[in-house]
Amino acid sequence: MTDFRGEDLTGSAFDDVHLNGARFHDVDLTGARFQLVDLTGVTIRGALMANMDISGELENVRINGVDVAPLVEAELDRRYPDRARMRPVDADGYREAWAILERLWSQTVARARRLDPDLLHEQVDGEYSFIETLRHLVFATDAWIKRAVLGEPSPWDPLDLSHDEMPDSPPVPRDRTARPSLDQVLALRADRMATMRQVLAGLTDARLADLTEPVTEPGYPEPQSYPVRRCLGAILNEEWEHRLYAERDLDALESRGTPEPAAVF
Repeated sequence: MTDFRGEDLTGSAFDDVHLNGARFHDVDLTGARFQLVDLTGVTIRGALMANMDISGELENVRINGVDVAPLVEAELDRRYPDRARMRPVDADGYREAWAILERLWSQTVARARRLDPDLLHEQVDGEYSFIETLRHLVFATDAWIKRAVLGEPSPWDPLDLSHDEMPDSPPVPRDRTARPSLDQVLALRADRMATMRQVLAGLTDARLADLTEPVTEPGYPEPQSYPVRRCLGAILNEEWEHRLYAERDLDALESRGTPEPAAVF
C-alpha cells in the first residue's frame, strides 16, 4: 500500500488502476474526470457536490439518506415517454420497442445528414464520433444477435468498432483510424437492423426464456449460453442510450458548424 499525504498530484492519470478499499480524506478532486469506474460500495461523507455531471447505472444510491435512483428513473421516463417501452416483458413488446428505435434513429440520421460530413468524424468531449457510434452499434448487433443468438462464430465486418474497454481480441476488428462515409456505415446499419427485425418477427414469449447455443470460437461475447432476453435487451439498451448520446453531441456539432455572423460596421 502507498500512502499519499500532503502530496500534489494535480493532473495525474490513473489508468487500469485498482483502488479497492482506498481511503480519501480532505482530497480536492476539482475538475477530475472519471470514466468506466466501479463505485460499488463507495461511501462519501462531508462532500461538496456542485456543477457535477454524472451518467451511469444507479441502484440504491442514497444522497442525504434518500435513494435517488427511483427518482432519476422516473424523471427520465417522464422526459422520454418512449423510454419505458425499452423494458419489454413479452415478444410483442420487443417488436414495439424496435419499431420505436428505428423511427427515432431515422430522425437522428436525418439531422446528421444536414451537417458537414467532416463533423461526423469529430469526437465531442472524448466520446465516439457520430460515425463511430454507428460502427459500434453494428458491432453490438454482430455480437449479441448474429453471434450469440444466431450462432455465427465470426460475424464481424472490418468496420465493426468494439467498446474501448474490451481487450484486443484477434477475431474482432477495432480500427479506430478508419474514416468511412456516412453512407458506407448506414449500409451496414441497414443490414444489421434488418437482421434484428427478422429475429424479432419470429420471436415468441417462449423463445425469450430460452438460452442460446454457445459458439466455441473465440470472440465477443464469451463462448457460453446467454438468455435470449438478455441478448435482445442488450441491443435495445445500446440503441437507446447511444442515440441519446448522439443527439447530445449533434447539439455541440451543430454549434461548431454554424458560421459566425458577419460583423456589421
